[in-house]
Amino acid sequence: MNHAADRYDRLTRTFHWLTAAVVIFMFASAHIWENLEKGTPLRKGLQSVHISFGIAMALLIVVRIVWRVFGGNRPKADSHPALNLLAKMAHGCLYLLLLVQIALGFLFRWAQGEPFNFFGLFPVPAPFVIDHDGRGTLGGLHNTVAWAIILLAGLHAMAALWHHFVMGDSTLRRMLPGSRNVFQK
Repeated sequence: MNHAADRYDRLTRTFHWLTAAVVIFMFASAHIWENLEKGTPLRKGLQSVHISFGIAMALLIVVRIVWRVFGGNRPKADSHPALNLLAKMAHGCLYLLLLVQIALGFLFRWAQGEPFNFFGLFPVPAPFVIDHDGRGTLGGLHNTVAWAIILLAGLHAMAALWHHFVMGDSTLRRMLPGSRNVFQK
């Protein structure tokens, strides 16, 4: 039986899967353009879309955090308290890494001294001057944090699968989209 209170609300699930999709796209797009010839329209276009999705991610994460603090339901965890604590720490780390990654992305772009905009709709000006000499460091940190997000998100996904297939609990089902879960037991 699958009661609404046993699952996360629709908006929380939407935020979760939208964040996952954007993170995967952002990571993949950065690695794809590295293999494209510099200065080509495809590379510049992919970078532009990456930047626009980075701005969208910033808005998504802020709204997601506000929703997590002030709205949404949180189904009761059916795991050992130590596992629940580990899960909360992992979620906190993911949120922190996403916020740091967004800040690094903005700082890196501003340090490059190139204007950027949101899907061509409006520019995002630098609120302060950033030393161009720091762009290599910022770029390196941006890349390192991207890998940390991917690794932690991968562990998060593996933990959900472990809960479902090994522990046999409802952890995975609570976050699946749709009204009926394909993994219903």
